[in-house]
Amino acid sequence: MPQSPDPLDQLPDDVAAAAFRRLVRHLRHRHDAQNIDLMGLSGFCRNCLADWIRDGGYEGDKAAARELIHGMPMEEWKERFQTEATPEQIARMDASLARNQGT
Repeated sequence: MPQSPDPLDQLPDDVAAAAFRRLVRHLRHRHDAQNIDLMGLSGFCRNCLADWIRDGGYEGDKAAARELIHGMPMEEWKERFQTEATPEQIARMDASLARNQGT
């Protein structure tokens, strides 16, 4: 099988895993970074990370994956930290998600 031309694919799994864990812990600490704002800026959020670990082979269900990423059950996280999305945030998210086509 030919090697991927993307240098990211050459990154050792232990290094990639350490970076991923650091990202998740950073997001667990930064409750002020709302998922809607992450979506509006980057086109992904904590819930996307939960979906991606499932896509990568995590055997837990959606709720378990989200709990792993959020550091607590999703409903608890929403109650404690999630704020109501504004129309502007939703518009930014929609525009950002449109840019995700093909990724």
